[in-house]
Amino acid sequence: MDKPQAAKSRSARVLQLLELVARMDRPASVQEITELSGLPKATAYRICAALENDGYLRKEFGGRGLVAGPRLLSLARNLIGGSGLATVRHAVLSAAAKRIGETCNLSMPQDGEMVYLDRVEAEWPLRLQLPVGTKVPLHCTAAGKLYLSSLSPAPRAALLRSLKLDRHTPNSVTDPEALNTALDDIRKNGVGIDNEEFLEGMVAVAVPVTDGGGRFFAALAVHAPVMRMSLEEAMQHVPVLREAAAELSTLAADVRAAEAAES
Repeated sequence: MDKPQAAKSRSARVLQLLELVARMDRPASVQEITELSGLPKATAYRICAALENDGYLRKEFGGRGLVAGPRLLSLARNLIGGSGLATVRHAVLSAAAKRIGETCNLSMPQDGEMVYLDRVEAEWPLRLQLPVGTKVPLHCTAAGKLYLSSLSPAPRAALLRSLKLDRHTPNSVTDPEALNTALDDIRKNGVGIDNEEFLEGMVAVAVPVTDGGGRFFAALAVHAPVMRMSLEEAMQHVPVLREAAAELSTLAADVRAAEAAES
């Protein structure tokens, strides 16, 4: 095998392991990664160690399993925020915001919070300014609770134990058991709800944007002041959000397919 082919083979193995870890909804042990990847044990351990050292993977807090590291999360945000993709994504958000008449945003989980990737502001004098890059809590936002609800029981329980369930408004749910019950309801309905839990006078609903395998990738939400839109009225816009989320999911799947074809 010549040097370019060998380098490509090594790169493909690295991408294979990163994709494997990214697709799992729980920490993966190196032994499990070895078995699922089919790579020689020494090769899998060496690649995982290098990826962990470079920040693409990290050990889950309190355990030995590996999860996406800060550099891999940053790469994911940059991919969905790339110039060409951003134009199409923003057009989808703009169309949804125009149909609803209120601000729509797209966010992804990062380090125990949700980070705003994109948003289209409502054309109203009274609106909430939360620029791209803003981080908001998981436990009291529509997008954050939607993400929490998407987790399987063990990872969700572990994350809830690590979160500071601060009370931002009188409606914020700060009791872990009550929050977990609310998350179960959200998981059944597929709609995250913020009933003035993060900011007084502001409501929001969110729906999931999924990857090619149907797993949670991001949250698409609409929010508005209660003087313009009640929570019940916000729920009536869920079909529009779901249409836009389906477009974004297809967009993400197309990008993944293009990347796979090139590798």
